[in-house]
Amino acid sequence: MAHLTKRTRILLAAALLAGLAGCGTANHSEGAAPVKKAAAVPKAAADPAGLPGMPPLLDPHDVYAADRPNRLSPVVKNFPSRVYVPNTNSNTVSVIDPATYQVVETIPVGVQPQHVVPSWDMKTLWVNNDRGHTLTPIDPATGIAGKPVEVHDPYNLYFTPNGKYAIVMASLDRELVFRDPHTMERKKTVPVSCYGVNHADFSADGRYFIVSCEFSGELLKVDTEKMEVIGQQKLPFQGAMPQDVKISPDGKTFYIADMMAHGMWVLDGEKFTTPTLLATGKGCHGLYVGRDSREMYISNRGEGSVSVFDFQQNKLTKKWWLPDGGSPDMGGVSADGKVLWLSGRYDSEVYAIDTTTGKQLARIPVGSGPHGLAVYPQPGRYSLGHTGIFR
Repeated sequence: MAHLTKRTRILLAAALLAGLAGCGTANHSEGAAPVKKAAAVPKAAADPAGLPGMPPLLDPHDVYAADRPNRLSPVVKNFPSRVYVPNTNSNTVSVIDPATYQVVETIPVGVQPQHVVPSWDMKTLWVNNDRGHTLTPIDPATGIAGKPVEVHDPYNLYFTPNGKYAIVMASLDRELVFRDPHTMERKKTVPVSCYGVNHADFSADGRYFIVSCEFSGELLKVDTEKMEVIGQQKLPFQGAMPQDVKISPDGKTFYIADMMAHGMWVLDGEKFTTPTLLATGKGCHGLYVGRDSREMYISNRGEGSVSVFDFQQNKLTKKWWLPDGGSPDMGGVSADGKVLWLSGRYDSEVYAIDTTTGKQLARIPVGSGPHGLAVYPQPGRYSLGHTGIFR
C-alpha cells in the first residue's frame, strides 16, 4: 500500500508537472496570437479613425456610398421634391416642382441670398443672405420660411461631419466662424489671411477640410476638431479664382474648380502638395458627383457647357453643351440621379440636364442672379452643407 501510495504520488507529481508545462506552453502560444492581434487592431483602427462623433462611412472605399439613387433617410422621405433657387439680385428663392419644371412659389428672403444649404440633421434649409447678414430657415416639409437668424457675412455654410458645429464662410470678413448648428450662436472665430473663403469639402475621416479662397487664389487646410488652419498655399496660376471643392469617392483626392484657370485643380489633401490643373472648360465652377460614384459633373459657366469626369478612368470622357448657350453655375443631382440641376447665373434661368445623354430637359425662368440652388430632398444620412454634400 505504501509502495502504491509512493508510486501514485510520483505519477501524480509527474502528471502535474507535465500539465503545468503543457498549460504554460499553451498559454504562451495561444496568448501570443491575441497579444499580437490586440496590438495590431488599435494600429489598424488608428489609421482610418474618424472625427470623434462622426458616423462611420458605410463603405470605407466610397465616401458617397450613402447617396445611392432614392436612398432617402426617414427624416426626409416624406418631404416634397423641390428645387430651391436663391436669386441673388432679386432677394428671393424660387421654388421649382421638378415633376412639372414650373416655379410653384417665390419666397422673399434677405439681401443677396447666395446658397440654399441643408442642415446637418437635414431638417432645415438655410438661405445664406450674405449682405443682409442673416440666415433664413425654410421648413422643407412645408416650404414655409421662418424667422431670419442674424449671422454676419454668411456667404456659404457647412457643417462638421459630427454635427457639432456649423461653419460660416464669412468671405468678406476673412473668417471661418464655427457656430452652434441649430441656434447659430458663435462659438469660435478663425481669422484667415486669404481673401474670399467660399467653398469646402471634408476628408474621408472628417478630420480636416480644404477651403478655396476665391479672391486671393489660395487654398486652406483646416483641422476640424482643433478649428485651426494647418496649411495654406497659393495656386500656381496667375489670377486663379478657385470655386467649388469635392473629394473623390475613394477619399484620396480633392478637386477644386477654378473659373479663371478654366479647369479643376487635382490635390492630394493629406500631403497638401502643389496641385495639378486639369482643363475642363471656360469658367469651371461647380462639381457634382453622380449617384453611382462613377462620374462627376463639372459646370463651365463661361461657355455654357458641362464636362463629365470619370473617376476610375481618371479623365474627362464627355462634354455637353447647352443649346442656345447659358451660364451653368451651382446646383445638384436629383434624388434618382437622372437629372442634373444647375442655375444660370447670368441668364435668370435654371437648367435641367439628363445625366445619361446630356440633353437639356428644361430651361426655367427664375429671378435675377440665380446661384447656389439646392435639390431637396437628396439621399444620404447627414449633410455637410453647401448645396448638398451628403454622407
